[in-house]
Amino acid sequence: MKKHAKLLGLFMLLGLFTQVEVMAQVPTSMNPSGTGDRQFKQDTVYSIRPIREDDKMYQIAVWRRIDLREKFNQPLYGAGDSKSNGIMANIYKAIVEENALEVFEDEEFKKPLSIAEFQNKFWMAANGDSIFMKNLYYLDFREDFLFDKHHSQTKFDIKYLEIVMPSETNANAGQKTVAFIRFKDFYNHFQDHPEAKWINFQNASKDLGYDQAFDLRLFRSVVRKYANKDNALIVDMVDLNHPNPELQAFLDALEFEYKLLDWENALWEW
Repeated sequence: MKKHAKLLGLFMLLGLFTQVEVMAQVPTSMNPSGTGDRQFKQDTVYSIRPIREDDKMYQIAVWRRIDLREKFNQPLYGAGDSKSNGIMANIYKAIVEENALEVFEDEEFKKPLSIAEFQNKFWMAANGDSIFMKNLYYLDFREDFLFDKHHSQTKFDIKYLEIVMPSETNANAGQKTVAFIRFKDFYNHFQDHPEAKWINFQNASKDLGYDQAFDLRLFRSVVRKYANKDNALIVDMVDLNHPNPELQAFLDALEFEYKLLDWENALWEW
């Protein structure tokens, strides 16, 4: 009789432990401490503030371009003719003089560039002529537009920056990619370098670090591409017979922006 009681107690104890284990396996979106294979699945390589994959209700990759010559982007472009205090000059300094940022040849980040290779690509046009800092005025980046269901927020998760030499600067031989930089590396580096600033030309007391400027999205950018089955740029989707394909591509990019706004707005309509 005592043996049966002991066995019954043992089975009840095992059942209790099993129940606790099952109850602990809750969705990670509801309980961050829940167990499961997706508990820690998040992008810690490129993202500044990683979001659990399980919390992403919607996500689309978007490629954008910041034209530093635009009036809204002048605080990033820098002051004076040389633009020696602009974002391009500060990125160059961080890579070449401080050796603080890794640069890559490809967007998969599998082909690192040496400092000498980077310098050559940064300063030399296709015809062998050297260029000026102010003539590197395109800064592209790739980000994910997503909805974080855990916090009920739409977010922009920037993955990397791409330094692009415009075709006009590149001896009209087509635009050239100079290098790719992980956004996380860029962000963390310039958090500790207050001399590199988004410049407020109207109020010097309100200059901001690049980390703050990107957090607040104090720039104007144009969508060049979004995730699609053909992996095509927006301009490549325009009809070949269109009389002004660049203008149409710009209008299509604006239309895509409005679709994102409409999508976000529609979230709260029901």
